[in-house]
Amino acid sequence: MADGTVHGKADEKFAAVREQFEKNLSSGADIGASFCVTKDGETIIDLWGGHADPEKTRPWEKDTIVNVYSTTKTMTALTALYLADKGLIDFDAPVAEYWPEFAANGKEKVKVSHLMSHSAGLPGWTEPTDKDMLYDWDLATSLLAAQAPMWEPGTAPGYHALSQGYLVGEVIRRASGRTVGTVFREEIAGPLDADFHIGLPASEDARVADLQPPPAPAGGMSFTSDIKKAAFSNPDIDVMETRSREWRGAEIPAAGGTGNARSVAQIHTILANGGKSGGKRFLSEAGCRKALECQVEGTDLVLDMPVRFGMGFGLSGPMSPALHEEAMFWGGYGGSIVLIDMAARTTIAYAMNRMEGTTTGDMRAIELAAATWQALAAT
Repeated sequence: MADGTVHGKADEKFAAVREQFEKNLSSGADIGASFCVTKDGETIIDLWGGHADPEKTRPWEKDTIVNVYSTTKTMTALTALYLADKGLIDFDAPVAEYWPEFAANGKEKVKVSHLMSHSAGLPGWTEPTDKDMLYDWDLATSLLAAQAPMWEPGTAPGYHALSQGYLVGEVIRRASGRTVGTVFREEIAGPLDADFHIGLPASEDARVADLQPPPAPAGGMSFTSDIKKAAFSNPDIDVMETRSREWRGAEIPAAGGTGNARSVAQIHTILANGGKSGGKRFLSEAGCRKALECQVEGTDLVLDMPVRFGMGFGLSGPMSPALHEEAMFWGGYGGSIVLIDMAARTTIAYAMNRMEGTTTGDMRAIELAAATWQALAAT
């Protein structure tokens, strides 16, 4: 398949979207990618193309899936919102109510909402670790439970890059008796027949696209504070680790999810459409709107940028000026992203394998989203 070949559907009114997607592939901005948009729960754009590996030996097929890094956080957040709507989790309750060991080292008043909004003061592990810890759930969570907060919980945002998944995931496990990947699969992805996985079965490995790491920053990576070191370099994870069976199979709920734009957009139709998707009600409308309630805002102590965090999602603000108060988003290291507009009942998702050095989306997705919004506004 030649570079730039695009497959899938997009009506003529979305011709500019298809052209931009093709341009990304033909220019080399993307190696392989998928882009999907839903409106009122129906798929109106579903595009894919390019190659599933940097060597360009495998085409990116309709069912190709890829590690989307922190876009996974939105799936974990949705799982928590689902359980909260069922009365199994109270976001205002202390974490220790579900996880008694967590009260250690002055954390007895840390709320579940602090975990959901990156404000718990636990952006990473302070005890020296390595990548094998990520594959040992009990070890990863017990270390966090024993740790002291790095700042007063609830007072400031500080991106919990990997730790958030284990923190929220352990609350989910304690509250439901099931792992986050199991609840997500049985209650959300499975009923929707959505091809997204927190813990990928080995039987699906052949469909996974290989990520190409982003260019190394000039002068290498350096972290100017203990908070940033904890968030991004303990443990230090090489992108090539995402190709391992250990990474793909593990439940790493903040960064290890595998899917494509179609499944990401499809799953978030639940939030965009007031709790209903595929003819089934998953959450109440009030339960969906909990995600929009701002929990913390200010300059993020890890990302060094102004943020507003709701219950598991980024909200409109200086970091996301294109969004309004009824919209939310989050993205993954390298470029994947999902945008959810409750007012327009729309979801927009992008997933790719050529990574840029970004944690919250880049111009490839922004240009595709802008072309989509322009086309929708004209109809």
